[in-house]
Amino acid sequence: MKLWRWILLLAVVAALAAFGWHWIAQDPGYVLVQLRGWQAETTVVAAAVLLLLAWAVLGSLWYAVRWPFGALTRRHRRLSRQKMGEGLVALAEGRHGDAERDLHRASRLDALRGPALLAAAEAASRRGEHARALTTLDEAGQVVPRAARVLRARVLRREGRPGEAVNLLAADADTASLTPGGWRELALAALASGDTRRARQALEPLQKSGALGARGYNALEAQVLTAALRAAPDAAALNALWSQLPKTQRRVPAAIDAYARQAASYGMVLPAMDEVESALRREWSPLLVDTYGLLGGDDVEARLRRAESWLDAHPNDAALLLTLGRMCARQQLWGKAAQYLERALALSPGSGAWETLGDVYAGQDDAAMAQRCYRNALALARGEPVQPLPQGTRATRLDTRPIAVEERSEHGVPRLPE
Repeated sequence: MKLWRWILLLAVVAALAAFGWHWIAQDPGYVLVQLRGWQAETTVVAAAVLLLLAWAVLGSLWYAVRWPFGALTRRHRRLSRQKMGEGLVALAEGRHGDAERDLHRASRLDALRGPALLAAAEAASRRGEHARALTTLDEAGQVVPRAARVLRARVLRREGRPGEAVNLLAADADTASLTPGGWRELALAALASGDTRRARQALEPLQKSGALGARGYNALEAQVLTAALRAAPDAAALNALWSQLPKTQRRVPAAIDAYARQAASYGMVLPAMDEVESALRREWSPLLVDTYGLLGGDDVEARLRRAESWLDAHPNDAALLLTLGRMCARQQLWGKAAQYLERALALSPGSGAWETLGDVYAGQDDAAMAQRCYRNALALARGEPVQPLPQGTRATRLDTRPIAVEERSEHGVPRLPE
């Protein structure tokens, strides 16, 4: 509060006190107390002051009498809070044994019993003591049943029993009474058990709650949709599922990738390519560009021309260069394919580019270079260093430096590079 407000408040209080004293001074009142021949006379103000003093004295005496008896209770409360703090710190530091011990001691205080038992169960689960964690959750369920149920599902999933976790949460899911943590556990447990319907059921409430944040929800959504689309048993089921998905989910790159690959495996190459091309027109995605190059079909030449038209806008995209290299290799355009693949490897080395480059050398009957490329693909996949190609493998070495994309202002005037 600012200084002038304090001054104004004090002035108001002083004015009220002055007027109040003047009003009481005119008629202070009269109080008479008689008891068995004893009597006392005083004013109303003095009587009020005496009552307040008596109340303060009696309160102080009562506190002094109670203090020795409450010393043990206060000590128990202080130690429980201390153990709660130490247990949570130990849990964060990975000292799960110490955390479990301290948290069980903290649970002796009724106010901390629920949170302490939940944290102790989590500590036991992280140690791999799942049976002890479930026993602790039995106790926690008497205090915080909803949170204990969610944590029990997590422990069951970690123990390799995702089906039991789904069954545990199914009743609350059917009545839409799960907490955000419960919906997340239901999605993960359903994915682990192959129940993609339950996993998709959890997406909408999770999105509405916003508990995972945009990045966490997008990752889980992509995981669930990919699993659901890959689990489609035939083309009819795949198309039915794809048509049932909301429009926003049909625009998730991972979902489009899963649909396109699954549709192509069932012989529906044209619908797969249509979805990928439509998505790339809306928003550029290296994942879908890679998918576009892996799809089969007989119209490789037309798709190659379309993909080459994207190169003007994305000259430094390694995924696009790898896709172009794969298409050229499929058309047996060995020199062109090698140019695209060498540039892709210079921008972003990947096992796919090395493998395709090996196919190019194999198509040119250069077994030694093909084997070297295949070995590099395996080494890169294992995280091992690769062996560069000899400098003389091409008569003219390519300029593999990134191409600078021309930037223009809002008026269309080219900007000079910084």
